[in-house]
Amino acid sequence: MPTTNAMDSSLVNIAEVNLLDPKLYSHGEPYVIWDAMRRHAPVHWQQVNEELGFWSVTKYKDAVQVLKDYDTFTSEQGSLLNLLGTKDPAGGKQMAVTDPPRHTHIRRPLQRGFHHNLVEKHEEQNRKAIRRLLSPCLEPNGVDFARAMFAMSIAVSGCILELPEADWPLLTRLTTMAIAPDDEEYVLPEGSTATLQRAHRELFAYFLDIMSQRRRSLGEDLLSILINVEVDGAKLDTGAVISNCYSILLGAAATTPHAASLSFLELIKTDLYREFAAHPECMDSGVEEAFRWSSPASHFMRYATRDTEIRGIPIKKGDAVVVWIGSANRDADIFPDPYTFDFRRTPNPHIAFGSGPHFCIGYKTAKQTLTMLYEELFAHYEGFEIIGPVDYLGSNFISGIKHLPVRGHVRTS
Repeated sequence: MPTTNAMDSSLVNIAEVNLLDPKLYSHGEPYVIWDAMRRHAPVHWQQVNEELGFWSVTKYKDAVQVLKDYDTFTSEQGSLLNLLGTKDPAGGKQMAVTDPPRHTHIRRPLQRGFHHNLVEKHEEQNRKAIRRLLSPCLEPNGVDFARAMFAMSIAVSGCILELPEADWPLLTRLTTMAIAPDDEEYVLPEGSTATLQRAHRELFAYFLDIMSQRRRSLGEDLLSILINVEVDGAKLDTGAVISNCYSILLGAAATTPHAASLSFLELIKTDLYREFAAHPECMDSGVEEAFRWSSPASHFMRYATRDTEIRGIPIKKGDAVVVWIGSANRDADIFPDPYTFDFRRTPNPHIAFGSGPHFCIGYKTAKQTLTMLYEELFAHYEGFEIIGPVDYLGSNFISGIKHLPVRGHVRTS
């Protein structure tokens, strides 16, 4: 998805905008549209058909309000637009579509697992994987950086879930089908719904097999932790365990690789790569800026549990409310000069990982992974050049890149 300045937003006819259209994100300029909506229609209704529609929220403070207030805006009916009007079957089982207190009971033991030095435990293995994935960039044909980042993300997830390395290529393909079923490169001839269903079936079948093996030999990995989670005195059923494994894997596939590719592309395009590399003391703020800049999860959806209002606009009970994360993270009321990648930006209260009880459980892992990536890039490569067309993902959920061909120049000093 392009991320250029939204200076042409005055030309946007908001009434004609279709935020569901995946082509808007692969060939268009959603940031221009979001800029117009923040200025002129920060709470906007889009009618999809005779029966369905949704509210779009594009300002930062409104976005935080919706995401934090789970009593008024529930996730249990579905949190993504591709399920608009259809109750998510994982509601009440999967963390992403479960509200407190049950959400808290599932999340707490997993939270401890995520913060139990998971990334540190596999750090050297992950660094070797990053170096191996990037090394072809020195060859004449370079490397597809975006594809390498997909593989990096699955490698990290595979380590913390202790999934066989031989399965990682399959998981990369299936997770991409699941997060971007509308994209022309991944959609099946039968259509996007069939693509999503097939990805779901194969991933669920995969985790069912892995879980049956893991039950016989539990470890300290996240899957083992999930198997042992108890809610109200009872362990999670098989469907809930599998659903949460699926959610963890997709969460990783939907964030880290796209944050890496989009931020890396901006550093190359604006000649900031060498400047950022020269300031290792800015690594923490630079990584946070990478997540704000990329905002890989474009939206989260909620449903109003009662009549309420946002900015004085009435929202009826049962209405779908979509928070556009990529827009909120470009809100000039919160982020000065929001269309500039500033690796020194502090404070940086971005909501790339959500806000409130559903704040991404894998945030620390994602941040550590991106930090490792940039440390390896800056240690071994003086710079990069783009050597082919950049292809953006066709998805209203994921802001990302699917192809980014680059050639690297080895660091000599």
